[in-house]
Amino acid sequence: MVGRFFNEAQAATRIEHPGIVEVFDFGHAPDGRAYLVMELLRGESLAQRLRRVGRIAPEPALRLLQQMASALAAAHHVGIVHRDLKPDNVFISPDPDIAGGERAKLLDFGIAKISETLMAGARQTRAGAIMGTPAYMAPEQCLGAGGVDHRADLYALGCIAFEMLCGRPPFAEQGLGELLQAHMSKEPPRLTSIDPSLPPGLEAHVARLLRKSPDAGPSRAQLAPMSCSNSLPSSNRLAPSASLKELAS
Repeated sequence: MVGRFFNEAQAATRIEHPGIVEVFDFGHAPDGRAYLVMELLRGESLAQRLRRVGRIAPEPALRLLQQMASALAAAHHVGIVHRDLKPDNVFISPDPDIAGGERAKLLDFGIAKISETLMAGARQTRAGAIMGTPAYMAPEQCLGAGGVDHRADLYALGCIAFEMLCGRPPFAEQGLGELLQAHMSKEPPRLTSIDPSLPPGLEAHVARLLRKSPDAGPSRAQLAPMSCSNSLPSSNRLAPSASLKELAS
């Protein structure tokens, strides 16, 4: 538990981005207890918002998703994969200086995978270890954590996008085995099969994020442009070209 605690601190301090919760200090108190000093956030988690409102309209959903994608790009740029991206780990805070008046911040890098370059000499997660939250895990993550890279975060972003727009994750199987198998082999429902009013272009973007094969995914360089564009990841778990207005209409 303490290792996970400090892993979060180490990961967060390596990423300089307004969409990543800031860690000011961490260590051990004189009595031996571990501590972590983080910025104080006001607002609510995305999970709390979804419980409160059910689902989110396309334009504000896309705005939040763009912010999450930008923060992920910053993490991936320094070799950090979140591996547990879910609504509970996204916090929405008021921010009058940006469009929409609120900012999404990513929390809990406790099981983040840090690249071998950054973790030289440290023990890596062993192959076959399943880490994450099953409702948001990429197919390759369901098989074990050893080979998971940044593309697993993009799949999780697709699951979050689906839930924001439809009010439920793409797969709702009750048993753990059935849920993992669904991620690995079952095609997700089309957004418009749940809400016919959702834009077809938006449906296509979310479907691409939820592609089964990580080999179709983007590089960090392809994901990075999302930080300066008004769009969602588009083709094959990859970077965007359409504007927020185009996707939401």
